[in-house]
Amino acid sequence: MDEENQKPRSRGFPTFFIRNHKEGKPSESLGERKDEVKDESDGTSGDLSSRCLECDPCVLTNELRIFVGTWNVAGRSPVESLAVDLDEWLSFKNAADIYVLGFQEIVPLNALAVIGTEDPTVATSWNLLIGRTLNDKYGCPWLKPVLNSSSSENYVHEENTKQEDRTYTLVASKKMVGVFISVWMRQEVLNKYSISNVRACSVACGIMGYLGNKGSVAVSMLIEGTSFCFVVAHLASGEKKGDEGRRNHQVLEIFRRTCFPTTPTHHHYPSPLTILGHDRIFWFGDLNYRLYLEDSLARQLLRKQDWKALHEHDQLRKEQEGGRVFAGWKEGSLEFAPTYKYSSSNCNTYSGGLPSTSGKKQRTPAWCDRILWYGKEINQLHYFRSESKFSDHRPVSALFSTQIEIRSPSTGLVACWNEPSTISLSDPGMSKVDEEGNSTLLSLLMQDVEGCSYQNCRLHEWCHSSFADQNHDSIS
Repeated sequence: MDEENQKPRSRGFPTFFIRNHKEGKPSESLGERKDEVKDESDGTSGDLSSRCLECDPCVLTNELRIFVGTWNVAGRSPVESLAVDLDEWLSFKNAADIYVLGFQEIVPLNALAVIGTEDPTVATSWNLLIGRTLNDKYGCPWLKPVLNSSSSENYVHEENTKQEDRTYTLVASKKMVGVFISVWMRQEVLNKYSISNVRACSVACGIMGYLGNKGSVAVSMLIEGTSFCFVVAHLASGEKKGDEGRRNHQVLEIFRRTCFPTTPTHHHYPSPLTILGHDRIFWFGDLNYRLYLEDSLARQLLRKQDWKALHEHDQLRKEQEGGRVFAGWKEGSLEFAPTYKYSSSNCNTYSGGLPSTSGKKQRTPAWCDRILWYGKEINQLHYFRSESKFSDHRPVSALFSTQIEIRSPSTGLVACWNEPSTISLSDPGMSKVDEEGNSTLLSLLMQDVEGCSYQNCRLHEWCHSSFADQNHDSIS
């Protein structure tokens, strides 16, 4: 959908990582594609996807399909009947290789949930239901997900874990109060590629700026030589003047305070510590941006289904254009109805529109639930909403295709040209950036990252202590 995104500008400088190749030959399944890039110097073509500047082995490029979804479930626990809604939400003619699902309010945001001890029960229930839906849907008998210890709220995949015969396997899962992420991979992908440095970090920025009623949960991983970051966020609510500023501030706080821990088994491989250090970044969730438009005018456009005109007044779009948040990030066209707020569950009617006699807040319909991305070689194939009436939000999904750089089977080595979309952590003193690098987000991050290293990061000890023990105790 985004033709401009298919021709990203090259930035930064190459950082080469050399790693041993896993035994065995790569499979020819999973939509592997070896791009034929013409060499203008001699008129020949070959299986090169990018030029290796300092070494002989070629870098093969494979394509992955990634499903990203977000859903605010309004504090409702998963029930068996929800399997029908999940099936519709995750439906595609061709299954994706990776499913990354972000949820908000998987528990009611009351005082006990926000300041009390994390309860893994709800997260486990969601993972069981998601796993059953994915594996039943695509023809593999469901057994049970491989969960770490007794809790799935902080599950991280281990390469040497014995996997049962299934189509999809849980590779990462983390919960912070009501914000929850669940990442599933096709078993063939796990068999074919090296998946390493799977890490998680949560940032609470709700009440008083540090409670978990609002904030983010992020997962970082390496798939062969390409780094991925998935961030699910729940930002400040409200449609009063100035509320957008609170949301913008929370986004900046998430960028500033997210610091992924090092992993003992892969600490010698350079892995991004920050969100913007990754090659492919996906940010999604209930971002809560509303409309700069009076309620009556918004509903007129809604009745006409004039999504383009309505989007002209979208708060997130305006804040991006003003350079105040997500400058340089991409989002697909909003060619579907606003996803919030419906009167209640099991209802197709938007809240508000008439004076309230019950004292309930009146909300102008808006696209609160969004999916954005940043980085090269990302192509969005679909962007849509589903029609589940489970909560007062509608789930939103996007399907992406992206390429990863893999080891050369002829040499057993990988030469990954790692071009972080913004900052190269291997050269924290680098000051030359292009026009996108001068965004508000990058300027703030550059000030914060210069003092961040594997041994010295002001959040490193805090992050690392939350993931070091076997049960991966969650960050409050």
